[in-house]
Amino acid sequence: MIDVEHLTVGYGQQQVVKNVSLQLAPGETVALLGPNGCGKTTLLKTLCGIHPPLAGSVRIDGLDLATLSAPARARRIAYVPQQHRMVFAYNVLDVVMMGRLAGRSLIARPAPEDFTAVRTVLTRLGIEALAASSYVALSGGQRQQVLIARALAQDAPYLLLDEPASSLDYGNQLRLLDVLNQLRDDGRAVLFTTHHPDHAFVVASRVILMQSGRFIAEGAPAQCMGRVQLAALYALSPESMERAAAAHDWSRQHVHA
Repeated sequence: MIDVEHLTVGYGQQQVVKNVSLQLAPGETVALLGPNGCGKTTLLKTLCGIHPPLAGSVRIDGLDLATLSAPARARRIAYVPQQHRMVFAYNVLDVVMMGRLAGRSLIARPAPEDFTAVRTVLTRLGIEALAASSYVALSGGQRQQVLIARALAQDAPYLLLDEPASSLDYGNQLRLLDVLNQLRDDGRAVLFTTHHPDHAFVVASRVILMQSGRFIAEGAPAQCMGRVQLAALYALSPESMERAAAAHDWSRQHVHA
């Protein structure tokens, strides 16, 4: 499992993530919710080795993350960033293949089975028609789907996703949730950040609420995401929560009718 103990992360003298601990086990999907700027992205970057901690530890299957090489980390953890810019105009198949080869040597070449695996992932996400398209010419939502495909092609046991649904249309959001459910059923461990409480209810076995760099609640979705908790998390008035709840109830009634 991923085992995080008393982790503090920051930039210079500013602490962004403050003394947090968590565990992520195989077959578990954890949703991390919190307002913008509370430290969610910094936490995920630290868990996959992009940003170093100021204090505390991150262990992957008993191994100290700081001691692992980049290929060794890639064999264990796949990461989908919130934003991504690619300088060169690779096509979509090549971008996803980069994920497939991430845990190998720099001179590794893809084998026929790698191409089969990449095309299977593209089909799974419904973007096989984009295989020959230039990544830089895609829409924001399409790029997000390609990054998710790249992470899936990596075939790592732990998957970290930073607001993976932020640029996706309604249909692709639902497809993503189906994929996350399948990953959990396959025994993968998934940690994702989201601003959609509904998504956490659909796929998460556990949720963590984060505010000002600290975890303020953790547990089953029904325990942590009531109107009172969400109002406090996002600094909403009772009236705003009532309007949101009414709209949500109307949506559920008509969409599922």
